[in-house]
Amino acid sequence: MLLTFSSICIITRFSFNSPSAARSPPALTTPHSGRRLRRRTPSSMAQPNSSSASPFINLAELNTVTDFESVASPDGLISVCGFGSLLSERSSRSTFPDLKNFRVAQLCGFRRVFAHVAPIFFERGIANVETGEMSSLSVEPCEDELIIITVFEMKKEEVPSFMKREEEFRFLAVFPEELNGAPYPSPAVLCARYSDEEIFQVRCKGSKEIFHELYGRYGIQKIFRDDILPCRVYLRHCVLAAKSLGDLVYDNFLDHTFISDRKTTIREYLATTGAGIMEEEPPKSLKSRYGG
Repeated sequence: MLLTFSSICIITRFSFNSPSAARSPPALTTPHSGRRLRRRTPSSMAQPNSSSASPFINLAELNTVTDFESVASPDGLISVCGFGSLLSERSSRSTFPDLKNFRVAQLCGFRRVFAHVAPIFFERGIANVETGEMSSLSVEPCEDELIIITVFEMKKEEVPSFMKREEEFRFLAVFPEELNGAPYPSPAVLCARYSDEEIFQVRCKGSKEIFHELYGRYGIQKIFRDDILPCRVYLRHCVLAAKSLGDLVYDNFLDHTFISDRKTTIREYLATTGAGIMEEEPPKSLKSRYGG
């Protein structure tokens, strides 16, 4: 099956260059409730380290539990997007044991990038500082890109623990689509790339002590970088998870996921610098957690 961006990458609710949005920051009203989510004014798709405006400027962010509740269904369920380890239903259920309706979807206007250092890899002993193989995965806006993801529902009571567990991410409300291009009627939560400054000011409340507790004690001084490589164990896990969902998802992951240079795809990386990763077994204590 050939996915053509010209035919299916039509974002109906989040227009990156909406003329009407440029006049004033409109609000996003969810189909499930009358509550409104603030949407910022648009900008061009900036590269992460450029001096131009943030590429997230036209996307609705979820910053509080109340924001999350505004995208909940009437029965208190919130849709979550999976793009890495959460492509695996087994892995998803290890984190969300009561999840409902695990399924495959697509998301236009985003790409996957291995470009941030994750403390959890240091805790679990699978980060390699010497080789730089210590990156986790996030997504970021990228015009004309399309990624195949999973979507499932969690209970709204799980939001506080979800936000704590995923604190290095920016939470966005996005509208996935069915694989045939039909848009979802309600938004889903996406864990997108954050920035060092925002993590320090927002997640760490401007406290050097909190930053040290979360990151500094592992020797992490810069979180989002363009000179690191994927954590080998985690990359293998994500690739196996994508493969378990069939060729369409597998090929999309290989060709629309990039290392931190944002040029090299995972397919190219595994054929060159990352050769051998797929043949390596994770540590025995992590075989179930990182088994695809």
